[in-house]
Amino acid sequence: MAFSRISKLDPPSRGIFRKAAVMLCSLLTSLFLLHCLADRCSTTSPSPVKAFSSRATGLFEDLRSLRTKRLAYEWTAGSELMGYGAARRSSRVLADGRARQVLELPEESFILPPPDIVASRKVSPRFAGKLSPLGEGSKKLPQALIIGVKKGGTRALLEFLRVHPDIRAVGAEPHFFDRNYENGLEWYRELMPKTLEGQVTMEKTPSYFVTREAPARISTMSRDTKLIVVVRDPVTRAISDYTQTLSKKPDIPSFESLTFKNRTTGLIDTSWSAIQIGIYAKHLDNWLQYFPMKQILFVSGERLISDPAGELGRVQDFLGLKRIITDKHFYFNQTKGFPCLKKAEGSSKPHCLGKTKGRTHPNIDPEVVQRLRDFYRPFNMKFYQMTGRFFGWDD
Repeated sequence: MAFSRISKLDPPSRGIFRKAAVMLCSLLTSLFLLHCLADRCSTTSPSPVKAFSSRATGLFEDLRSLRTKRLAYEWTAGSELMGYGAARRSSRVLADGRARQVLELPEESFILPPPDIVASRKVSPRFAGKLSPLGEGSKKLPQALIIGVKKGGTRALLEFLRVHPDIRAVGAEPHFFDRNYENGLEWYRELMPKTLEGQVTMEKTPSYFVTREAPARISTMSRDTKLIVVVRDPVTRAISDYTQTLSKKPDIPSFESLTFKNRTTGLIDTSWSAIQIGIYAKHLDNWLQYFPMKQILFVSGERLISDPAGELGRVQDFLGLKRIITDKHFYFNQTKGFPCLKKAEGSSKPHCLGKTKGRTHPNIDPEVVQRLRDFYRPFNMKFYQMTGRFFGWDD
């Protein structure tokens, strides 16, 4: 009765047999591939599984090594290099001589370009400004320039700014845009200090402000360059300029004789550089042909002495930096007559500007001083209007 009941059951379906056949074929195929990769197609080995495991480990070590090389290469040259694509493709295969034979890949697919090709290619923007593998920064063209004016307080401003951790500046004046422009931008870049991401590269050359070609040249480098001009009462500035020259050439004519073309008529000699530099409105007109006023900051040389922290605050805001330099960084030196740093960059000691700063001015005929004030007054008024700031030189 039981046997009769079993014999009446439905026979196994064909679908089950097909699935079993597919699984069996897959198993046999896997065993065959395992057998071949373990070199069992031509030789015999007591443990094909162990041989395959050892070989796979070696291949994955090669792959890891290749990935390390590719990342180092990508860091150095950027993804825009021709060889980067090949290196990237090669990371997807087993970088082993045996893998090349099995996959029939050309030997060149696994070779990175030589260093000279890497060096000549453009670096990808996503690596620009990043730290190198050695932890060093990179040299960049300056994003901000102190362009003037001579004897206005540019050295003091630069020394004060260098206290800020996010400002890196050249100590000496490069004079690139007025005297060394033919050397090229790469020469100029090499003069710059290395900076990290987010830091500002700066330099100062006061003669830029009165150099007619400088605005166009700086604009060619970058139209986004931020410009800082330290200005000072043009009469006091002219006397300070003369004092500096007198210290180097004691036999030069008197200040009064250099000021006038003819003292009897009172005609001012505007060809004398000490006088010409102080006609700020005239020079600013030239800069406004290439840069908008919002990219130019005017710092008061007088306030840089009376309120250094206040002027430095404006400069830090202009550069888009946090206000780190404050009153706590300064003390007033009664002997020199201007503020000094309590701690200079890279030092724990107080720092004042050198002996060449704060020289005693010679006595100038008061009548000559007054004539100069009358001469500069209309230019000063125009300058106040152009900048939107009253500097109080005519009080």
